[in-house]
Amino acid sequence: MKRTPNPEYLEKAKLLSKEETERLLSRARNKLVRRLEDQRLSTVEVLALQLEIEDEDLNEWRERMAEISAKAKKSK
Repeated sequence: MKRTPNPEYLEKAKLLSKEETERLLSRARNKLVRRLEDQRLSTVEVLALQLEIEDEDLNEWRERMAEISAKAKKSK
């Protein structure tokens, strides 16, 4: 995973509260956590990458749900 954080997500990560930061870090993927521990990335960079990953996952889920709904409507 050689991603660099998107500047938009870096700004979002900087605005997170301490509680939001802790929750997001608890959901962070293992590779991101290791990069944080090895000090290859800052906490804000890890948060930004995790936000971006979660947004991508959510968008994929929404697309799949829309497809399922469309198929369900056709079958009725």
